[in-house]
Formats: sequence, C-alpha cells, structure tokens
Amino acid sequence: MYSNLWLIPFFPLVGSIINGLFGKKIKNEKIIGGLATLMMFLSFLVATQNFLRLMGDNVKTHQVVIASWISVGNLQIDWGFLLDPLSAVMIMVVTGVGTLIHLYSIGYMHGEYSFYRFFCYLNLFAFAMLMLVLGGNALVMFIGWEGVGLCSYLLIGYYFEKKSASDAGKKAFVVNRIGDFGFLCGLFTLFWALGSKGVWTINFVEIAENAHLLETGGVVVTAVTLCFFLGATGKSAQIPLYTWLPDAMEGPTPVSALIHAATMVTAGVYMIGRMNVLFAMSPTTMMTVATVGGLTAFFAATIGFAQNDIKRVLAYSTVSQLGYMFLAMGVGAFSAGIFHLMTHAFFKACLFLGSGSVIHGLHHAYHHAHNHHDDPQDMRNMGGLRKKMPITFITFFVSTLAICGVPLFSGFFSKDEILWWAFGSTRGHWFLWAMGAVAAGMTAFYMFRLVFMTFFGEQKTDPKAKDHIPESPLTITIPLMVLGLLAVIGGYIGVPKILGGSNRFEHWLAPVFEHTQHHFEIHAHGSHATEYMMMGISVGIAAFGILLAWTMYVKNPDMPAKFTAKFPALYKAVFNKWYIDELYDFLFVNPCKKIGTFLWRGFDVKVVDGVVNGVAWVVKGVGSGLKYTQSGYLHNYAVAMVIGVVVIVGYYVFG
Repeated sequence: MYSNLWLIPFFPLVGSIINGLFGKKIKNEKIIGGLATLMMFLSFLVATQNFLRLMGDNVKTHQVVIASWISVGNLQIDWGFLLDPLSAVMIMVVTGVGTLIHLYSIGYMHGEYSFYRFFCYLNLFAFAMLMLVLGGNALVMFIGWEGVGLCSYLLIGYYFEKKSASDAGKKAFVVNRIGDFGFLCGLFTLFWALGSKGVWTINFVEIAENAHLLETGGVVVTAVTLCFFLGATGKSAQIPLYTWLPDAMEGPTPVSALIHAATMVTAGVYMIGRMNVLFAMSPTTMMTVATVGGLTAFFAATIGFAQNDIKRVLAYSTVSQLGYMFLAMGVGAFSAGIFHLMTHAFFKACLFLGSGSVIHGLHHAYHHAHNHHDDPQDMRNMGGLRKKMPITFITFFVSTLAICGVPLFSGFFSKDEILWWAFGSTRGHWFLWAMGAVAAGMTAFYMFRLVFMTFFGEQKTDPKAKDHIPESPLTITIPLMVLGLLAVIGGYIGVPKILGGSNRFEHWLAPVFEHTQHHFEIHAHGSHATEYMMMGISVGIAAFGILLAWTMYVKNPDMPAKFTAKFPALYKAVFNKWYIDELYDFLFVNPCKKIGTFLWRGFDVKVVDGVVNGVAWVVKGVGSGLKYTQSGYLHNYAVAMVIGVVVIVGYYVFG
C-alpha cells in the first residue's frame, strides 16, 4: 500500500548524482537549479500522497521493507522505512520547506562559482535527512544521521578558499563526531541489553514493544538514553556541544535556512520522539534533557543580545529555540516539542531567507557603489530597509511575531504549550518554566532589536549605495511569502482546548506517544484559570521584551551606546559569547593539538620513522661493506676459494 515510500529519498539522490556528475558540463544555472528543485518537489508530492493516505488509514504504523541488508545469527537488519504520524510530519516539513529553499537558492546563488556543486550537496543533504526520518531501524537512521553531518560539512565549507568557512566546516564535523560517538554507544548498549533478554533487534517498532524487558529507572536504560541524548546535543546544538552552529553561518544563507532551521538541527529532537518509550522509562534522563534544554534556551538568548551580524543573531535564536524543544521532550510534552519543531521550521526558515534577501540586496547595492569594504551582514550598516524591500520586511516581521510568541501567530500556540507543560506536568517544575519564560522575553527583545536595526530608523548604508537597494527577485520572494503565510497560520492545527480548539496535532501524534503519554499528565492544579494566567504572563513577558527593544532602538537610539559604556565588561563578555570558545580552546582543543603534535613529531617522526629509517641505514651500511667482496676480478675469487678450502679442511682436521 505504501510501496512508493522509497521514492521520497530516491528523487533527491538522483538529482544529486546528475548534478554531481554532469553539472560542470551542463553549466546552465536554470537547468541545474531547476532539476534539483524539481526532484525536491517530486519528493514533496510523493510525501503528500503518503501523508493523505495515512490520514485516511485506521492503522497508523506501517513498516516497508525495501531489501535485506545484514543477516548475522539472530540479527536481521533490513533496508526498511517506517511511516507513522511522526515520520509523516517530518517528511512533509523536510520536503516542503526543502523545496522552497531549493527554489530560493536558484536566485540567491546566481553567478556563484561551482553552482552545480552547491545543488549537488543540497540534494544529497535532503536525501540523507529523509533517510534519517524514514529509517525503520536505528542503523538506517544512523546512515542518514552521518549523511547530514557530512553534507553540513560540505555546505558550511562551500566557500572553502575562505579560511573562516573551511574552519567552520571542520568545527561542525568534529563537534558532531563527539555526539555521534554517544549515539553509537547508546545503540550498542541497547542492542546488548535487549539481546541479553533474548530479543536481538534495533528495529524501532520492536524496541518499543520490548522496552518493558528493561528495568524502568534502571542503570541500563538511563545509560542508553543518556548516550542517545549526547548524540542529540551534538546534532541539535545543545550545551555543551552548541558552539559549531553559530560558526556555521559561514555557509551560504540557504544552507543556514535548510540545515539550521528546518531539518538537520531538529534531528536530535526527532530521535528522542522516536525513542520516547525508552526515554520515558528514565526519570533521570528526562530531567537531564529538560534542564539542558531550559539552560540552552536561556543561555543562547543572552548571547543574542549583543551580536551585530544578522545571521549570527538568528543562529543563537535557533540554539535557543532548540532548547525549548528539548525542554518539551524532557517534561514529557512530546507532541508539543514536535509541534514547535514544525512551527519553528516555518518561521525560522522565513527569517533566515529574509536575512539572505537583505544581504542579497545590500550586496547588489555595494557592487553598484564599488564599495567592497562594508559588511552586508552587519546590522549597523542597515536601517530603513522596509521601504526598499517591502515583501522581505512584511514576511520577516510576521515571522518575528511568530517566534516571539505573539498571540494568533504560529509560535504562540507551540511555545505556550511547552511552557504550560514545563509548569504543570508531573515531570515539570516552576524553575523549568521560569527559564523558558525569561528566555521568551529575551527572544522578543533581541529579535525586535534585529528588526528595528535592519528595517526601521535612518538608513546607515553607504550614501552611494542607498538608491541601488532592490527588492529581491521572485525566486527569492515567493518562498518568503509562502513561509511567511505558514508562520502566521501554521499553528492553527494545534489550537489547545482552552482556546476553543481540539489540539488536532496532538491527536494526530497520539498513536506514536500513546505508550508513554499517561506517565506525563498535567497536575490536578492545572485548572483553566491557572492556564489562562500562565498564558497571560508569557504574553506579557514577550510584550515587555518588544517594548524594551522599541524604547532602546527606535525611541531612544542612543540608549544602547550609553548602556554599553556603563557596563563595558558585561557587554564585552556577551559580545564575545561569554568566552566559551576560548574556554574550549584552552581546555580541549589546544591540549589535543599538543598531544597530536607530540605524537607526530615525537612518536611518529622519531620512533616510528626512526625505526624504519634505522633499519634502512643498517641494511645500507652492511650492503656498502659487502660490495667490496664482489670486485669482478677472477684472481680475487680464486684466492677466496683457496681460503675457503683451507678453512673447511682446517675445521675438519682440528675440529
């Protein structure tokens, strides 16, 4: 019935292969970009067909086996896909938002060197991400998991001749390897733990069915889930493995939108949702997930205050919003976490693409003005752009309202649901709620700081460039308008009962989380009055953040400079990201480099090379001495024979 499921990852793979092998010969940008976008759109159509079919199906979990892969003893691993409400949501988000970003890239990357290489990588990334979310067992998921890691390295380091870009790609790759080590440790331990009970499997459905064989709250299930969570912190940029994501802004803007908004960084959240039965069995892990999520949401938001690069602000915003998702997962609000994953994909992709549109316009203007000095990503060079770029401004503005949790926009419904669960669920705590609520206020402040610095006030652009700032072409503005619309209406499929809805999104995901959801009910004191009050407080906090940003950046534009002059040390610490990168360099990176240098120059060069070279020198010396015995003169050989005969006779006579 779902036999065409394999086509969803197959189409982007075909696009990647064609552009990778023949793109250099094709050369035509419209054909290269059009082919890649078409493949994503075909993937989206097949995903939509399967999604609609699943909606009308009474059975909500379907396993589709493509081929047998590994068969060893009792272990049977297939190339197989799992379609259920959770993976159905993910394939719709990945293919839908992915198609729009591919279309956007045609306009944004116009004229770039190696245009075909970019679309080859982009399609390959989509293939890997779809393998990750569709994989029916942990090993197929891991193939996709590693694939998106590889593609992020390739895409972040796309401008590889630029040192900062190649360094950022390497940083993403290395940090993700730490997380992947955790994922593998969790997988091996889980396989061993279930195997010791007579169940040899890594199939997700079978893991869920047999999880009861493990002791709830036991050491094994806690170790397994903590290892998996380490994997999630790497992919989804949580404390302490978040440092790669802000640096990843060195990649082209469409990469930031695809990897760091809609898809790859949400892989960790999806993985916890997929393994919700195991995570629910370990209160220790759940509290760890919630605490790390809350701390990340708060900590990343503080850094967003002082950044001036428009993409870097959005990068820290992404880290903060991912913290919200993990907070949701940790308090048992699995469906709310996935709901925020989806709404975040809409408004954050729109924000990243909107920032790209601004950069594209300023780059065009600077080119006309022959200004190659000003940074088109620095918000201090912007201001007043809403009149020049009205479509970009409107879509950016509504997406900012969504991320700030303003009522009636998509982010309000998902963020409010998370905060309510953080406060009221059996695994929640007022402190977790407080971290989330304060982070919401900080998000509202720094996001509107970005909007006011970019689109309001006086234009600070080079005077020669002011008249040359165009609105972006249709290939850029159409995806912005679609994502902007989704940022407005995307939350209405999850309107809670208290606001007159039926929370259809939660009901849709119920078959995936039904085994665990009864563990995480809202406390008895969770009355409607309390819920309304908490909703009002969170909206009030966001409103305060917006008002403060307006006061500081529109009404009194001199205030930020006065504040930084009054608290220079605090400003410097926040501007320098609390010196976390420097701390990591001191504690981990530099010691590793020193050990590596020692192993290279001390052990490899002196010991390994010394032994090999020493053997060579000995052989050479012996050979140099023996060469004199082979002179080529007959009388020398005759003398040698006589001496030999004398020695042999002497041995027998006197021996």
